[in-house]
Amino acid sequence: MTEAPSLPYLKVVNALQRAGFTVIRQRGSHIRLQKRTREGLIKITVPAHKPVKKTTLAKLIKQSGLSLEEFKELL
Repeated sequence: MTEAPSLPYLKVVNALQRAGFTVIRQRGSHIRLQKRTREGLIKITVPAHKPVKKTTLAKLIKQSGLSLEEFKELL
């Protein structure tokens, strides 16, 4: 797996929405998204930072069930 890019939170949220996630709420500087799958409910919390750290973004991509290549296509 290559290194995750450093992106602003708006791009991260928009890419996850294109992947089927919906924004549930925003509380302070964190945005909560979720997606229903056959296996269950996936919940992700994106920090509203400019930029989101590379390590944090890598963990968010892994939690979403997407590969890095799939995520980059959604940008």
